[in-house]
Amino acid sequence: MSTLIKTAEDITHMREAGRLAADVLMMIGAHVRAGITTEELDRICHQYIVNELQAIPAPLNYGGAPGRIPFPKSICTSVNHVICHGIPTDKKVLKDGDIINIDVTVIKNGYHGDTSKMFFVGQPSILAQRLVTVTQECLYKALAIVRPGCRLGDIGHVIQQHAQANRFSVVREYCGHGIGRVFHEEPQVLHYGKPDTGITLQAGMTFTIEPMINAGTHHTKLLPDNWTVVTKDHKLSAQWEHTILVTETGVEVLTARPDENLTFLTEHAA
Repeated sequence: MSTLIKTAEDITHMREAGRLAADVLMMIGAHVRAGITTEELDRICHQYIVNELQAIPAPLNYGGAPGRIPFPKSICTSVNHVICHGIPTDKKVLKDGDIINIDVTVIKNGYHGDTSKMFFVGQPSILAQRLVTVTQECLYKALAIVRPGCRLGDIGHVIQQHAQANRFSVVREYCGHGIGRVFHEEPQVLHYGKPDTGITLQAGMTFTIEPMINAGTHHTKLLPDNWTVVTKDHKLSAQWEHTILVTETGVEVLTARPDENLTFLTEHAA
C-alpha cells in the first residue's frame, strides 16, 4: 500500500480533527489525580468528545479480530509499566506517584486526529520525571527534522540516539503510522533505525510520531486481553504522540496544544 498524499481539502479536515484531539487532552488534565479510576477518565473523555465536540472516539469498538475483542473504550490509559493500549477500568485507581499516558483519537467529518500526552499523578519519582522528559524530547527531536527529503530512518535514528544516550530503550514492536480518513495507513513510522534509510518524506504526507521509551529493556509483553502491552521487566514506560503534516518547507503539528512550546520547529500550524 502506497503512502497517501493529502489534498488541500483533506488537510483542512485533518487540522480540525487534530485540534479537537488536542482539546481533549487539555480538558482531561484537570481530572488526572489520585483516587480517580481510569474508567472515570474514559467516561469524561467520551462525553466531551461526543457531546461537546460532536465527534467520534476512534478507539471505541476498533480493531476486532479472531481472538481479540474490539477495543472496548474511547481512550487508552497506560499507567506506569503499561506501554500502550491500556484499557480503562473501574479497578484501576490512580495513586500518588503514578505516571499515565492518555491516548486520544477523534474522528471529525471522517478524518482522524491522534495524539497522546503523559501526566503525573501527585509527586513522581526522579526516574519517572526524567523518563517522561526524555521521551518528550525524543518526539521533539524527531519533529525538528521533518521536512521534504528527510527519510523515515532519520526520524527513527534521532529518537533512538537520544533515548539510548539517556540509558533508556526504544520499544520495537509498536510504531507510528500514516493517518487520514483511515486510522492506520501507510507508512509505518519506526522509532529506531538508521539514517538515510526508509521512504523519503514528501509534502502532503500525514502520519503520527509516537515514541514509546522504556526505563529498562525494550522487551514487551502482550497481556491476555490481547490489547494491553507492558514492559517485560515491569519497569516504567512513557509515550508522547503527535499527528503531523509534512509541508513544503518543514512540518505542521496538527495536534499541537497550547501548553507546549513548539517555536523550535521550521513551520507552525496555520
